[in-house]
Amino acid sequence: MHQPVYANRLSGEYHLPWTYLHAIKDYIDMAAHLELVPGACAVVNFAPVLLEQIDDYARQVNACLQAGATISDPLLDALANAVLPVDVSQRIRLVGECLRANKARLIDRFEDYQRLSEMATWFTRHPDANIYINNQFLVDLLMWYHLAWLGETVRREDERVKRLMDKGGGYTLSDRRCLLEIIASLLSSVIHRYQQLAQDGRVELSMTPYAHPIVPLLIDFESTYEAMPGAKMPLLKTYSGGEARAQWHIDEGLRVFQHYFGFKPAGCWPSEGGISDASIALFEKNGFRWVASGENVIQNSFTHVKEQGLTESSANPHRAFSLNRGKMACFFRDDGLSDLVGFTYSTWHADDAVANLNHHLNNIASSIKGNADQHVVSIILDGENAWEHYPENGYYFLSTLYKELLANKNIELTTFSRCIDAGVSLVSMPHFVAGSWVYGTFSTWIGDNDKNRAWDMLGDAKRVFDSAVASQRLSPEQLNMAQRQLAVCEGSDWFWWFGDYNPADTVSDFDHLYRMQLAGLYQMIGEQPPEYLSHVFAHGSGKPTLGGVMRRGSE
Repeated sequence: MHQPVYANRLSGEYHLPWTYLHAIKDYIDMAAHLELVPGACAVVNFAPVLLEQIDDYARQVNACLQAGATISDPLLDALANAVLPVDVSQRIRLVGECLRANKARLIDRFEDYQRLSEMATWFTRHPDANIYINNQFLVDLLMWYHLAWLGETVRREDERVKRLMDKGGGYTLSDRRCLLEIIASLLSSVIHRYQQLAQDGRVELSMTPYAHPIVPLLIDFESTYEAMPGAKMPLLKTYSGGEARAQWHIDEGLRVFQHYFGFKPAGCWPSEGGISDASIALFEKNGFRWVASGENVIQNSFTHVKEQGLTESSANPHRAFSLNRGKMACFFRDDGLSDLVGFTYSTWHADDAVANLNHHLNNIASSIKGNADQHVVSIILDGENAWEHYPENGYYFLSTLYKELLANKNIELTTFSRCIDAGVSLVSMPHFVAGSWVYGTFSTWIGDNDKNRAWDMLGDAKRVFDSAVASQRLSPEQLNMAQRQLAVCEGSDWFWWFGDYNPADTVSDFDHLYRMQLAGLYQMIGEQPPEYLSHVFAHGSGKPTLGGVMRRGSE
């Protein structure tokens, strides 16, 4: 699970609310379903910058409740603040933000919210009528937006939520405080609940390098060509000091992970499953027992080494692998099964979806002629974006899923570290073709004109950063802040969203955020940001499946 840094680290203001919204809905529900089914287990991966943001939100909301402190997320602060904005542009912005939810699953499900959203949509299309937006309308819209974003397990178990939803409208300041208290409790409990699940042996917690960078690209742009021979590349030939930066992300990621969970993780999900021989060596050097990637990566690797005598029986993605007889295990996602969960089953009845998944797993089990305990089927997917496309945030699917998988005698629910402990053998590969879980390439992050331009802008900032460091004019505090800000700029999410095949509004959001983060880095090291950071460079016009928040493993 991960989210990029949405906050301006100079001002502290959050520009998008997705971290806290996914925390109170998806991260809470994922933990609750594991808690509710004895024997269920899973691997749960956290990006360290996500842990920091969840903790920051929890502290801010609690400070608001205890001492009236301002919350640096405008949307959440509007819910908390007794005095709503009076400026017309601010009010219409709030109205628009309260429509940013899945219409079929989060808005239309609730009659009161649906009615408010129809009025809100009308206001956004008739700006001359915005003077008629009154405070009660704004309060009710804010309340329903946050009520709809609560986890389904919370909605079913918390009597306060039931009371607020039954009320329907006419919400008071007392009601707003009650909802804020619920949100504070949820935000404060997320990390602890997963920590407790790990202590109970119910989940294996793993990490991603600190700010979710594509490590193979930091180390060597040339790795792109292994799966994309004709890729158009940035003007930047190489990312200066990229391997050292990758090591920094690993070191800082481990520090943050251990700060919150109290132990060093055994496994690492490289950002977006991005691996190369060089990154595999780096992860193994840092003591990880396992990493994981996408099925197309191992299939591309099978093709590449076929002439070197790889037998047909070994060319099975449902095995554990190593690079050049190394000790670190590499597991690979079953794209077909994972994408069924991510893209298909949301429109099925939960019982039918789980039965179909079990059917596929049974077929895999029956196809294994021997050494069944050496085969691992990895279902890996986004921990936050799939569930809002399911009825009731996947409540029926997830509760049925864990129970039925536990009842299936042909399979064993397990974790990657348990597989290693049980003695799963590693199939040695002489080479892994560099790529990610998306299509087995790095095309989602490099090779497009806007993505390449973003890399060139990052390269410019890195050169100025290196010069400032070499001058030794930065204090230890300035250097630490600048290193962390550079890490934010190196994150993968900016590049994911650049490209005209993505939705215009989302590309605009991430174009703005990326330029803001780069400008922040220049300011932290006492340099004037370049003029081009004042200008939009990325544009979108596409309508990808599920809004582009998730992609299939194969095109």
